[in-house]
Amino acid sequence: PGHGRGGSAHVRMEMDGPKRTIAKPWRWILALLATCWGATWTHATWQGHVGADGSELARWLDELGQVSDAHTPGAVTRLVFTPSDVRAREYVTGKMVEAGMKVRADKIGNLFGRWEGRDKKAPSILTGSHCDAIPLSGRFDGVVGVLGGIAAVKALKKSGFQPQRSIEVMMFTSEEPSRFGLSCSGSRAMAGVLHEDTVAALRDENDTTYLEAASAAGYGAKTIKQMLDDARVKENTYEAFVELHIEQGPILEQQGINIGAVRAIAAPAALRVRFHGGGGHAGALLMHYRNDAALAGAELALATERAALRTGAEDTVATVGVFRIQPDAVNSVPREALLEIDVRDIDGPRRDEVVAEILSAAESIAATRKVKMEYEMINQDPPATCGQHVVDAVTSSAKELGYSVKSMVSRAYHDSLFMAKIAPTAMIFIPCRDGVSHRPDEFASPEDLKRGVETLALTMAKLSVHGYTEEAKEEL
Repeated sequence: PGHGRGGSAHVRMEMDGPKRTIAKPWRWILALLATCWGATWTHATWQGHVGADGSELARWLDELGQVSDAHTPGAVTRLVFTPSDVRAREYVTGKMVEAGMKVRADKIGNLFGRWEGRDKKAPSILTGSHCDAIPLSGRFDGVVGVLGGIAAVKALKKSGFQPQRSIEVMMFTSEEPSRFGLSCSGSRAMAGVLHEDTVAALRDENDTTYLEAASAAGYGAKTIKQMLDDARVKENTYEAFVELHIEQGPILEQQGINIGAVRAIAAPAALRVRFHGGGGHAGALLMHYRNDAALAGAELALATERAALRTGAEDTVATVGVFRIQPDAVNSVPREALLEIDVRDIDGPRRDEVVAEILSAAESIAATRKVKMEYEMINQDPPATCGQHVVDAVTSSAKELGYSVKSMVSRAYHDSLFMAKIAPTAMIFIPCRDGVSHRPDEFASPEDLKRGVETLALTMAKLSVHGYTEEAKEEL
């Protein structure tokens, strides 16, 4: 496979049943009869050119990037259920309609576009991502997976492909935690792991509740329970889920690789630690009388780094992302310190061991420095292992298109983490310039967008035809 080779790839796909020796004319007659009888597997053959337009997708991204509350040039701010988020949903809906998809939304605001397959009752193939954006971020995070999914459907339709299983593209509600402090609320609700009491406690900076905000945006329900019940996915609704996303890291670009086939998704355990000291005047309080909360926090920050490094595992990472002190005055000894710590790994038990070591260090530091310590777990979601046959479909599709592909781990949080609870899941990564994300200079080239969309399109076509039987795995 080359780097950048491909374009409109000529691909042959078959839906094979039991191996038989049948004259070709009779084979087509039997295929027609099998279709009429409602059989899932036929001998129909599709030969087409899967060619996506990366420049068109880049233009869509630019257009949607203008729907923003940010005043900084090139930056995007689009918090869930705000007017800019509502306008983004209108834009996405328009593109789904243009692609000939049937559009619906659930009561939490997840948006779906459906391309009906031959077998309308069979579980669908789903792709998608999110369009909400943290303050002053870029145009590509999440949005590539939503608009790229629509572009993939357009490419398949243009090729003459007809799906056996229906194909759906979706926009998740609130993957980012910026407004309410909870990430992936749409996919959590779909998976049935978002609870009423959790949603009831959510408030934004203006004390607006989640249900109030959803209702104001045209979603919501009379009660939180009704909203969550409507969003929860019934069993056997989806056969597989695939999410197209920028890598948000530098590996693909640095190694000159076109496509990342994600085999596992790390999950964070987030905790909040507070130290309470005595404080005092910076000049009058002598050093040996002090119980400085900030110094306790500083020690814990270093202990957090040591705990992650001690595992010796590349996939274990820990970050002190928030460190606040009070009273935050140059002439006052800090009496309070607040740290928010993020620990991630694809190995759940190993991650939890790091968390336990950090908490043990916090207790020891508090005792040594004579400060009080308290903590709370913000979340502790389990990591996800991707469905191997879905990963295989991504890998084989990239190779058939002439693209280089690498098996990867996603260390960032994605809706795929929760979709893996619903259906076999995988992710497709494309390079982003310098590995930059969550910044205005976030960028993926039209060429990389094209490769990602084509890989997604062929992956969905394979899954739509083959599903995930043992026989299908061999055929892939």
